[in-house]
Amino acid sequence: MIERLLQIVEYYKLSVREFERLIGVSEGVINKTIARNTGLKAETIQKIVEKFPQISLNWILLGEGEMLKSDDKPVAKQTDNPNEGIPLIPVEAMAGALTCDNTILEYECDRYVIPMFKGADFLIPVKGSSMYPKYSSGDIVACQRVDMNNLFFQWNKVYVIDTNQGALIKRIKPGHDENHILIVSDNEKYDPFELPYSAIHAVALVIGVIRLE
Repeated sequence: MIERLLQIVEYYKLSVREFERLIGVSEGVINKTIARNTGLKAETIQKIVEKFPQISLNWILLGEGEMLKSDDKPVAKQTDNPNEGIPLIPVEAMAGALTCDNTILEYECDRYVIPMFKGADFLIPVKGSSMYPKYSSGDIVACQRVDMNNLFFQWNKVYVIDTNQGALIKRIKPGHDENHILIVSDNEKYDPFELPYSAIHAVALVIGVIRLE
C-alpha cells in the first residue's frame, strides 16, 4: 500500500508535504507511515479518495486493477490538423525532438489530441524493460522540453535525456558532486550509473503515460 501511495503522490507531481496538506492530515503523518512501512488508517484512505475521486479505492486497498478509474484514463484522439495535437516521434528521431531540430518534420508525424497532457511538446514510445514496472515497452510517454540554458532537475522524476550514449528514459537523482547526476532504472536488473552534466545535450520531463492494453 505504501508503494501505491507513493505512485499517487508522483502521478500528481506533489511533494509528500503538499499531498498531506491537500488531503487534510497533519504534517508528517504520511512521511511517518512511509518510514515505518505501516498501513494507512481508514480515515486517511477516505480523505484520499474524497480529494482524488478518480483514484480507484479497490486499487489503493488491494492493488487490483488500475490506479485511475476507467473514465479518468488519458484519452488520445488522432488528428490530421497540423496545428493541433501532440506529435508522436519515432524512437530513432528522439534526440532531434529533444532539441527542436528542424530535421524532425513534425508535420510528417502522427498527431494526437490528449487534453490531460496539454503542456506536452511531443510523445515517444518506450522501448525495452529498464523502466519496468513504471513504464513497459510499447507505452507512450508525453514529454515537455526543458530549457538547457536554465537546467535543473526535479530529483527522482523521470526524464528523457539526449546523451553521448544516446537518448535515454531514466529516473534522475543527485550524483556524487554538483557536476554529475545519477541515472537510475526502475528495473533492478539495470545498475545505476553516473553521468556528467557535460555529456547531456538535451532534456525533457516525462509528464504522463498512455498505456496500451
